[in-house]
Formats: sequence, C-alpha cells, structure tokens
Amino acid sequence: MSDKVVTRFAPSPTGYLHIGGARTALFNWLYAKHTGGTMLLRIEDTDRERSTEAATAAILDGLTWLGLSWDGEAVSQFERAPRHREVAEELVRLGKAYYSYETPAELEAMREAARAKGLPPRYNGQWRERDPSEASPGLKGAIRIKAPTEGETVVHDRVQGEVRFPNKDLDDFIILRSDGNPTYMHAVVVDDHDMGVTHIIRGDDHLTNAARQTVIYNAMGWDVPSMSHIPLIHGADGAKLSKRHGALGVEAYRSMGYLPEALLNYLARLGWSHGDDEVMSIKDMIGWFDIGDVNKGAARFDFAKLEALNGVHTRKMDDHALFDIFVATLPYLEGGPALAARLDDQKKAQLLAALPGLKERAKTLVELVDGAGFLFAERPLPVDEKAAALLSGEARAVLRGAHATLTAVSGDWTAATAEAAIRDFAQAGGHKLGAVAQPLRAALTGRSTSPGVFDVLAVLGREESLARIADQID
Repeated sequence: MSDKVVTRFAPSPTGYLHIGGARTALFNWLYAKHTGGTMLLRIEDTDRERSTEAATAAILDGLTWLGLSWDGEAVSQFERAPRHREVAEELVRLGKAYYSYETPAELEAMREAARAKGLPPRYNGQWRERDPSEASPGLKGAIRIKAPTEGETVVHDRVQGEVRFPNKDLDDFIILRSDGNPTYMHAVVVDDHDMGVTHIIRGDDHLTNAARQTVIYNAMGWDVPSMSHIPLIHGADGAKLSKRHGALGVEAYRSMGYLPEALLNYLARLGWSHGDDEVMSIKDMIGWFDIGDVNKGAARFDFAKLEALNGVHTRKMDDHALFDIFVATLPYLEGGPALAARLDDQKKAQLLAALPGLKERAKTLVELVDGAGFLFAERPLPVDEKAAALLSGEARAVLRGAHATLTAVSGDWTAATAEAAIRDFAQAGGHKLGAVAQPLRAALTGRSTSPGVFDVLAVLGREESLARIADQID
C-alpha cells in the first residue's frame, strides 16, 4: 500500500446529498486534506431502478456548494460492471468462489427450513463442492464466495475498535448474480482496490458489510484498507434523523440561508471535537481533524445550535466575501430572486455599505434579505405595525424638526455628520436621542428595527433619506 492517504466518498444517486452524506463526505475530505492525501468520488449507481441523472447532478452540486472538492473525474460504479465480473470469475478460477444453481423456489425452501429450526436464513453451501454439470439444463449460475467456516473475521476499526464476526454467521454470499450483474458487496471491494483507496470512512450502518468485504479482500490476496465506521446522526430527541429533524438535502440548507463554512463547522462537530473549540474555520478543521478522534456514539442534530453558529460565522466574515456569497445565493433564498432582479451597481454599492450593520442582526442569509429590504423599498414605504406606532402625532412633530435639521447639513453626507446634526437637534429641543432616532428609523425603513439609524441615513444617501422622511410628515 502506498504511503499516501486516499479516501473516497461513494454516494448512491437515488436522491439528494442529504446531511448525513454531507458529513461523511466532509470527514473523508478533512482526513485527506489533513494528511496531504486525496479524496476520490464514486457514484454507486448500480441500482438502475432508483439511480437518476438528476440525483447525481444534485450530489455534485451539493458537494461543490459546500466546497468539498474531489480529485479527478467522478467514477460510475455501473460502468465498471465488466471489471467486477472479471474479478468474480477470477475468484472461481482460484477456487475461492463457485457457481451455484438454485432455483428461487429451492432458495425459499432453504430459508424456510432454517426458520423452522429457529436459525437465521443462511445459504447452506450445497453447491460448494458440486460440479456445474449437475445443474438443470438452461439454468444460469450465480457466483458465491467461499466464506471461511471456522474462526472469526476481525474488522480493525479506527472508530469502533476491533470488531469480531464469527465466520459461521457469514454464509457464502453472492458476488455475481445469475444475470451477470455484480452485487453491491463485491463491486465496492473491486472499486476501492482499483482506485487505490487506503482509508474507508463511512456510516456505521456499513459495519456488518465490512466483515463480508474483508472476506473478498482476503480471497483476492489484496490489502484491506483502514476502516472507520462513523456513528449516524440522530435528531435532537435522540431518534434516528428524519425529515422533521433536518434530514434534508444540502440544497435545503442553502435556501434556508446557511453559509457553507458554518454548515461544515457544525457538521464537523457532530461526532468529532477539538477541545472546547466551537467555532472553526476550514483551515482549523483541516489542521485539527483526525479520524481516530471521532466518537462512537450517535451525534444529535440541533437546528438552534446550527443557527447560532451561522450567526457567528456571518458576523466574523469579511464584508466583501459575505457580499459575494450573499449575491450568489440570492436566487435560492426566500424573497431573494425579487431582490436579485433589482441589484444594479448603485444598489450593490448600498448593500455593501450596509452589510456591517446588517450582519450584526442576521443569523442567516434569509434574515439578511429581510434586513436589507429597506434598501430596495419603493417610496412611499410600506410601514409595518410596530413602525406605524412610532409615527404618532407627537413623533411626527419631532420628525419635522429632524427633517429640517438634516436638510441643513452641508458638506459630506456621512453617518458622522448626520449623527452630529441629530444629536444637536435633540439636545436643543430637550429630546432624548431615542425619541428622535426611533421615528427616524420608522420613516427611513418602515420597520422598528434596522442597522444603526445614522448608518441607514449614510447608506440611503441625502436625497432618498430626506424624501422618505418627508413622505411621513406630509
């Protein structure tokens, strides 16, 4: 085996890239990056009934959005079927596998007999030593591996520890069906060997497969890759993750306004940790990650924690980087397409200028769309209920004075010049600053909450600001 680490992510294209699959991809990617290795991508599309082009495209799109890049072209397992057949036939030549010629009725009778004795339904090995000439004419044989019957098969797992399987429980399972199609169990081994995979990192629902796959590796005399079976993700209530818990495709998280980096940070922390570090950059994760540090127990998915973490990443992110992600994600966000349609150069400049204030109060990009709404509002502004309450008769009188004061501001129109003018006005009139700022905010944004009111004045500019205030006092 080479010294270089080669991991692989091998999803089945029967649906979107779900959140558990995304975490498996992340752990493979992080381990490859941490060790200076490579991560390969294999699409396990042998189930022709359920595999679709659309699902394959969705998986590639999801990985790309998350930034989990793979090396080389994605490999199609289905296209490698001739190679899988070749290895199965090679095993027959080596005396490590054999053709078995049961009819479906015979197999069912065998299962029934085992059940009657209270035993698990296992294949009884009846064709193990028989000659194919004894088969009924015209019956095509399936190829079965000769599994060891004595002792045990040991899986050396870096997460689960040493897991032992009594060989009497591993029957002579099929590696090539009678129609010439390989089974999943066999195809995976051939592909991992041919692709040079050194480390298999996957969900612990594959742990029992690992024993059977080890039997195939040993029969071919191939090195068994290092195995790591990671625990599945559960919902916050401890039940297996379902749609209501967040077992959604990653494209759903994109449209809910989560940042890729925050989602990866959250997923990394599901089952793996680095001391008390909660907030991690991609660079931190690559530097710290080791597969041996993953916990054995199932992790719990919690939307509230993801949202809080996303807020931290949003606030920490450089304004230009956040702006780029925000604009790229707009088509997927609720209310985003309408905003995107009106994003000319002037609006882009305003949005970038408003971001420092907007990101302080937004946990997701959807909340950022909501917060930025005032920039795109047409005059006269729709005013929500809370804002309307701030525009009472008394407040409108204050607003008139503030309008006159701001009209008189000479020189540069900035947050600082606007603030100085309004503070002077409040002091002179014996008003608390809030008594001036609140109606101003309501007039400028139509809302009772927004970024700092002086920042809002600066971002909207002199002309638009004065016009919006005038709309509320006329």
